[in-house]
Amino acid sequence: MPYEPPTHRVERSLRATTGARVVAGIDEVGRGAWAGPVTVCAAVTGLRRPPDGLTDSKLIGPARRTELAGRLTDWVTAHALGHSSPEEIDELGMTAALRLAAVRALEALPVRPDAVILDGRHDYLGAPWRVRTVIKGDRSCVPVAAASVIAKVHRDTRMAELGSEYTEFGFDRNAGYPSPVHRAALEELGPTPHHRLSWSYLDALPRWRHLKRARAERTEQIGLF
Repeated sequence: MPYEPPTHRVERSLRATTGARVVAGIDEVGRGAWAGPVTVCAAVTGLRRPPDGLTDSKLIGPARRTELAGRLTDWVTAHALGHSSPEEIDELGMTAALRLAAVRALEALPVRPDAVILDGRHDYLGAPWRVRTVIKGDRSCVPVAAASVIAKVHRDTRMAELGSEYTEFGFDRNAGYPSPVHRAALEELGPTPHHRLSWSYLDALPRWRHLKRARAERTEQIGLF
């Protein structure tokens, strides 16, 4: 099924209305996983025409996505990755963990962006960053789409590496998201050191329920997700 290619419309708007010269697109991957980090990519692309086939990473098959990510890392003006670990997610809550990973990515860029395009409806980044949120930005905005692909391939690769150590969990195929193989391994073996222990999946595992950590209150109070 064909999709409309992403554009630089939002970047051009930010340049015109705010005077921003360097605009970064941000996207995350791993928010809904039971194991592994949440990963954020910040990408700066300028206004150049993107590689053919660029769109939301979830709409691209694994082989094509990996090939495209390799081209994107050379094509983008700059990009950087930030992560929040399962321990940080448990301690801070997902909203604060996302912000931490995003700030790490932005601060790792060689030039500080004047403005940021954030995929989604909610601004989990906040001040002092100048943020424009765009629903389905990973499909419609060039730098966000580029960040989406790079982040997805990077995190999937990391989870596949963990999969070679924890073969029963199938991380190389499910990237830490719930799947029948993942659920069965959890029930039999319990969580690995890479699992998020504040998540509700532990409620359904009587043998391992004692390992559950209290969910960070800040996540519930903010209520963004």
